[in-house]
Amino acid sequence: MTSEARNISHTVSEFILLGFPCRWEIQFLLFSIFFVTYILTLLGNMAIVCAVRWNRRLHTPMYILLANFSFLEICYVNSDVPNMLANFLSQTKTISFARCLLQLYFFFSLGTTECLFLSIMAYDRFLAICHPLHYPTVMTIKFCCSLVIFCWVYGFLWFLIPVILVTQLPFCGPNVIDDFLCDLGPLLALASACVPIPGTVLICGTMSSLLIFATFFYIIGSYTLVLRAVVQVSSVAGQKKAFSTCSSHLAVVFLFYGSVMMTYVSPGSGQAEGMQKFTTLFYSVLTPFFNPMIYSLRNKEMKDALKKVLGVS
Repeated sequence: MTSEARNISHTVSEFILLGFPCRWEIQFLLFSIFFVTYILTLLGNMAIVCAVRWNRRLHTPMYILLANFSFLEICYVNSDVPNMLANFLSQTKTISFARCLLQLYFFFSLGTTECLFLSIMAYDRFLAICHPLHYPTVMTIKFCCSLVIFCWVYGFLWFLIPVILVTQLPFCGPNVIDDFLCDLGPLLALASACVPIPGTVLICGTMSSLLIFATFFYIIGSYTLVLRAVVQVSSVAGQKKAFSTCSSHLAVVFLFYGSVMMTYVSPGSGQAEGMQKFTTLFYSVLTPFFNPMIYSLRNKEMKDALKKVLGVS
């Protein structure tokens, strides 16, 4: 970076998050809808965490991973939704430079952790269905906990380099972000309006693409082998149970990755104006909302455990 770029890199002290600009009445309606969605998301995912924690029958690798995934979703929505709700009622809609970068780091680190958890959950189902005799000896509780720790630690390390690079970018004046959070693409676009930053865009795009495609193709490959093994199962009941579990996982995978790929494979590439915020909204707000329903409605053990948690007979 040139010395001139360094000199202007801190001229912006805050950003304006446009969110969803519309009349005050519509803003309040959107606030109400997303507030209810936020509360239901927290309750649904907390119910799964509590069900696994309190029901000893669910102290198995699959449900330990699911409980951690639900806790991750709670953290994920808390990284962006509270600020989005506050902005609906705010007149200024500003966020400080430091808070913006902090949100960027946590939002992307939690997203990275989600990719890793979805991969580990696919590996768990692959072992359970394709290698059932080896499953108890390979996927022990200790090994499962090691995988959980790996997901959390590696998830928060992966995006450190892009965030550090963003902190060094020159934000020389334009500070309006047409989004409801501090997203990578809009920040790169603001910086590129000051000086060309092809290197940073390339590194961020490469790291995002590598993570997304590597985990996605691993998940698809795992479930392809799983489905091939399920077809060969002679028991109809066994086939039905395996299909039910795998279809729930795949539904979450396609919901999450479908919108993520549209947004982050090439950050700062000039996505359709206003489109990015809706794809971001889908996977960051709506997917965590749907996940508890997807995982519980097609799983009898989880439904029974949730009934006990909720006190429903």
